Amino acid sequence: MNRENSHKLFVRALDIIPGGVNSPVRACKNVGSEPTFIDYAQGCMIFDEDGNGFIDYIGSWGPMILGHRHPSVVEAITSVLKRGTSFGAPTDLEITLAEMVVDAVPSMEMVRMVNSGTEATMSAIRLARGFTGRDTIIKFDGCYHGHADALLVEAGSGVATLSIPGSPGVPKSFVSHTLSLPFNNTDSLVKVMEEQGEKIACIIVEPVAGNMGLVAPKRGFLETLREVTEKKGSLLIFDEVMTGFRVAYGGAQYLYGISPDMTCLGKIIGGGLPVGAYGGRREIMERIAPQGPVYQAGTLSGNPLAMAAGIATLTQLKAPDFYESLDKKADRLCAGLVNAAKNAGISVTGNRVGSMLGLFFTDREVLNFEDAKTCDLDMFSAYYNGMLEKGIYLAPSQFEALFVSAAHDTEHIDTTIAAAEEVMEGLRK
Repeated sequence: MNRENSHKLFVRALDIIPGGVNSPVRACKNVGSEPTFIDYAQGCMIFDEDGNGFIDYIGSWGPMILGHRHPSVVEAITSVLKRGTSFGAPTDLEITLAEMVVDAVPSMEMVRMVNSGTEATMSAIRLARGFTGRDTIIKFDGCYHGHADALLVEAGSGVATLSIPGSPGVPKSFVSHTLSLPFNNTDSLVKVMEEQGEKIACIIVEPVAGNMGLVAPKRGFLETLREVTEKKGSLLIFDEVMTGFRVAYGGAQYLYGISPDMTCLGKIIGGGLPVGAYGGRREIMERIAPQGPVYQAGTLSGNPLAMAAGIATLTQLKAPDFYESLDKKADRLCAGLVNAAKNAGISVTGNRVGSMLGLFFTDREVLNFEDAKTCDLDMFSAYYNGMLEKGIYLAPSQFEALFVSAAHDTEHIDTTIAAAEEVMEGLRK
């Protein structure tokens, strides 16, 4: 496969952009490759600067649940462009999207729009501290909540991919109030909460972890989080930046029947444009400025283009059987990839929740970050590059989830499985 133009662009980028990319995982360093520079996309296909076409399972890292350039989203953005691109002032669109979010996620009685998932989690934690008057927070190993200083402790995603233990530039004092516990381990959680619960402002968790690969919560894990936070007067924050409107219309909290105190959203609610949001119980959200004393602001928050794209996307997601259809496609893909590996004599574990899935090159069940780190990263690297050569665009990290969109059809899924069968056979040799 000719990738000459992508290589030339990467060389140019290296001279002027750190690492040649504007987000670390895109560099493809851990898979021994170079970034694929994208020209355009349509449906579930993306096309690079060399004219190569790929079936896309990254979907801009989750938000393209309808596929790229869905007509209703393009029409909504185009319509708003006639009004302007940004006002730094309120519009009707942000009210409409907020109403749709609150209607879909009952635990969110009020919501504040921001510009990224990192902003959402950072702001939610500040609010939790301000509301409770406590400083310490709990997160879980391998869960990534953005690159805010206090959250780069045992983070997954790009931090894990690049083997960075936290990050230089983050003073120890900034993370001294952050405790990181094993995901899916209720015993350690209960122990810490019994000993320190009165100091804990909040527990933040990806209810379905998507930044150490795809890891589902064990039965009772989320329920225990809810119980111990209520008992100790701490807040429970669900980081649904990835899972919100992805695993179900009401997010993972709807899927598992757990109601958190606050929720962070992003990705899908912007229809592919930069966006984030956080919300929760009215009594908590009323502590945010200008109504309350906890300060948070954003010049471009509620951007009309992102609001319009989000409204159009959420409207499409209400179609009958939308999620049932998506679930069947993802199940077909996950089962096919696992069978392709096993038929080639390669040990893998496949995890899936809704239209999110992960394929781990390990022979053990993956329930937490320690399990995920047992994967054969060299094997994954070979698999990634083999699939890319066959026109399948996967996340360039063992520690990232894959996403199926409404634009994928049975032919795309079966083409992907067939490619995996060939690549897996080659890995065995």
